[in-house]
Amino acid sequence: LLMFVGIYTSSRMEVDVFPDLNAPTVVVMTEANGMAPEEVERLVTFPVETSLNGATDVRRVRSSSTTGFSVVWVEFEWGTDIYRARQIVSEKLAAASALLPEGVGAPTLGPQSSILGELMTISLTSDTTSLRDLRTLADWTIRPRLLATGGVAQVSVLGGEVKEYQILLSPEKMKHFGVSLSDVTAAVADMNRNVSGGILYEYGNEYIIRGMLSSHDTGLLSASLVKRTESGAAITLADIAEVKVGNHAPKTGVASYNAHPSVVLTVTKQPNISTIDLTKKIDLALDELSHQLPSDIEIHSDVYRQSRFIESSVNNVRQALIEGAIFVVVILFLFLANVRTTVISLVTIPIALLTSILVLHLLGLTINTMSLGGLCIAIGSLVDDAIVDVENVYKRIRENNSLPSHIRKKPIDVIFKASSEVRMPILNSTLIIVASFAPLFFLSGMEGRMLVPLGIAFIVALASSTVVALTLTPVMCSYLLGKKKKGQAVKDNAKESVISRWMKSIYLFLLKGALAHHRPVIFGTAAALVLAIVIFAGMGSSFLPSFNEGSFTGVSIEESDRIGTMAERALMTIPEIEVVGRKTGRAELDEHALGVNTSEIEAPFVLDGRSKEEVVADIREKLHAIPGVNIEVGSPISHRIDAMLSGTRASIAIKIFGPDLNRLFALGNEIRKEISEVE
Repeated sequence: LLMFVGIYTSSRMEVDVFPDLNAPTVVVMTEANGMAPEEVERLVTFPVETSLNGATDVRRVRSSSTTGFSVVWVEFEWGTDIYRARQIVSEKLAAASALLPEGVGAPTLGPQSSILGELMTISLTSDTTSLRDLRTLADWTIRPRLLATGGVAQVSVLGGEVKEYQILLSPEKMKHFGVSLSDVTAAVADMNRNVSGGILYEYGNEYIIRGMLSSHDTGLLSASLVKRTESGAAITLADIAEVKVGNHAPKTGVASYNAHPSVVLTVTKQPNISTIDLTKKIDLALDELSHQLPSDIEIHSDVYRQSRFIESSVNNVRQALIEGAIFVVVILFLFLANVRTTVISLVTIPIALLTSILVLHLLGLTINTMSLGGLCIAIGSLVDDAIVDVENVYKRIRENNSLPSHIRKKPIDVIFKASSEVRMPILNSTLIIVASFAPLFFLSGMEGRMLVPLGIAFIVALASSTVVALTLTPVMCSYLLGKKKKGQAVKDNAKESVISRWMKSIYLFLLKGALAHHRPVIFGTAAALVLAIVIFAGMGSSFLPSFNEGSFTGVSIEESDRIGTMAERALMTIPEIEVVGRKTGRAELDEHALGVNTSEIEAPFVLDGRSKEEVVADIREKLHAIPGVNIEVGSPISHRIDAMLSGTRASIAIKIFGPDLNRLFALGNEIRKEISEVE
């Protein structure tokens, strides 16, 4: 029953890349078109930051300012309700908006998500459809469809050409007709909108009057009235301007796929939503959209998929289970030479794992990389308690069978006594291992949020295996080891294996030698301990090991696009890399406030013959051949964790504070020069 319930629960649990790592964070974004980064920082970012710094339960406020755009991250104390946090920020922004200069957009709250919630990157490419039409389809067809998918928080669009209806005024014609700029502004303010014409009552009926003015036809737009002359002649837009469809400027970012221009959509998920389930929904939505779009447009969702990392983790657990089971079967069979003892020990693994999943579900946790990691670590220990119990029972049955029949005890009594002998040692050994994991539960902040699920999964699995060893294992021994087949002599029921006898003889020889030469053994052990301490002190340390996520990310608007394309083509020559997707600059209202001089490349890879380190070295060698760029190579999720910890996508961040940006830039270069030789 427990196994069936566990299987059912695991099939319905949320599967995510990590536990909820982000402290309750509210993102505030402000558009300031045309402003230089220094002016954005001084006139927009600083007033917003100042108003939010003293808010209730705020533990940190950080920001990023780029050309025409400001992003402020407001991090609250752990445990703060996110909806309460957003309400606090909204109230503070109401006062801060009055401090902003004219022409700056109202501060906007970002979606209820985090950088780690970026689920998928989708690229649109076409050989015949223009980049403007691609961007229009992305903005008005694909994005609304994806936003309508339950669990999607935001869809950011980058690249292509944003369609814009432009009115290009002629100063000479305006002067000739006596039209001022304010006349034109007043005329076009509500020019292309449908309006209500009121209600007409006639012949006992009620008629609703509508003014159908909205149009995509530039010819009709050109015919709009601007003003009338003193003689009553109409002056239209066509008389003083050219109305046409153009591309929005300035461009804040471009994108490409395999070194071809494209439009990129980045999908961000809401918190507490299963990554795997939402990825499947998005794939279905994209499949539906692909049949509605022009045949020459291709949708690529293979550039970045967070689900890849999760599927890899699940596959690792599956592989560990299979390999662990095989090793247990082989070792037990070699040492005990009995199929039934092997079966009894193996039953512990699935029951312990399924029990762990049930407990995780009851605690409101998800199946993620860390909880799966805890289960992987536990697999090697799950059968230990059962093996100790089974081996002792097996040994006592063998000893009992070797006795004369008149003094031989009942098998059930032998099994009970044998199991009782190891009951306390089994329990004590489990408690010792649990105690070694206890410090994980005293970690705070992101470290605690990440590692506590690992500790819970490991301890619950280990405790489950102990309970199984103390209850189910003796019962199974009584059924499978305590009975003999008809016609089989009792003394043949259990025999010690040849390997076991051979290993015992070797162990006895080594034990006698160690006791006879106890001084060298003690001094040798002490020397090994000192050597281990010295080596440990010289080893590097980090919060997390480097992940093999199956994807690289890195590198440094026409020049950036050209250099980015060079980097893509260089990466495509590496055989392990499957596809390459690039984002240069930022999307509108995107919390990734990257300048147009920065490119981010995603490169999914499959190792075949070479190690990850060799592939990274090859990438660095090829990219360093591109002049004038700073290169950083890492993994997508690792970079996002770094960004949450320090606000930058690097493992180590050095921050300098002061009022003079030019002086800060000079100091930054001096620091870079000083540390550049550090390995």
